[in-house]
Amino acid sequence: MAQAPIQFDRVSGVLEGANAWERLAAVALTLGSKISSNFSHRGYNRCANLLRKALPERNIEIKLNEDATFAFPYGDGYWSKLLNRTFFYEDELDLLFKASADIDYTLLDCGANYGYWSVLVSSKPYGSHKAIAIEPSGANFPKLANNARINNNRFETMKCAIGAARGIAHLSGTKHEAFSIAGDQDDGEEVPVIALDNLLDDGKVSPGGKFLIKLDVEGVEIEAIKGGARILREDSVLLAEEHGNDPEHTVSRFILEQTPMKLIVYDPQSNRMEAVTELSILDRIKVSSNVGYNVFGTASAFWQDRIGALNARLQ
Repeated sequence: MAQAPIQFDRVSGVLEGANAWERLAAVALTLGSKISSNFSHRGYNRCANLLRKALPERNIEIKLNEDATFAFPYGDGYWSKLLNRTFFYEDELDLLFKASADIDYTLLDCGANYGYWSVLVSSKPYGSHKAIAIEPSGANFPKLANNARINNNRFETMKCAIGAARGIAHLSGTKHEAFSIAGDQDDGEEVPVIALDNLLDDGKVSPGGKFLIKLDVEGVEIEAIKGGARILREDSVLLAEEHGNDPEHTVSRFILEQTPMKLIVYDPQSNRMEAVTELSILDRIKVSSNVGYNVFGTASAFWQDRIGALNARLQ
């Protein structure tokens, strides 16, 4: 029988249910995150995953706020940074989600992994929003489903990939946070694929709503955008990952040149959401090749006004 999960409260810093070795590991994982944050956490995942091999297989449940609990295997290199209470995951997305707590919108969490954003956005401090967490991996999906369960099944889960159209694809990769259906692969896990617009066709969401669409689909962002032409004409914001190792800014270039959406990016230098008219701004913002950077695309006047209001709050 599996051991009960370790418990960690990010607000208070209290760690419960861990033995002496697991407590020592928590200190190492936290210190490693603080030190490696000076160079974009380069090498942290590898070191944490090595440490994990010396730990018993066990989950940790992290209390993100009073109404949000997020579980993952203890020692996981990608998520253990959350033990560092000064670390904030994708803080540019957090800014938008917190500022949108009063809006009646649905989160489409595409490439949800273990469901971090679905857990948070569906919590009371973030507005208790409807969320649909979409994840194709047979390895990741049970962990996503577990996070839905421990949060009272308040968000929906779907096991499929997002692409340009319905079909079948092969998922491959060695890191749970970077599984991909990109390329013409004949091996790997066979997974169903749907388009964003199929969520409208299938009644998962209704026309006339407001949507925040997080697109973390590891190399098939453009295909996914093409498959969401109708839903992206709604009051929608696309939250798409720009890879730090892509000097051509491929996703942003497509949004800017091939879609009716306005392109926006959070600029740490100005502490503002800046309209992107020339891609050269991304040369300055994308400083680490091992990091993903989020850009925002929207054709919605409503969301453009709200993002403008967010800038006023950031002043």
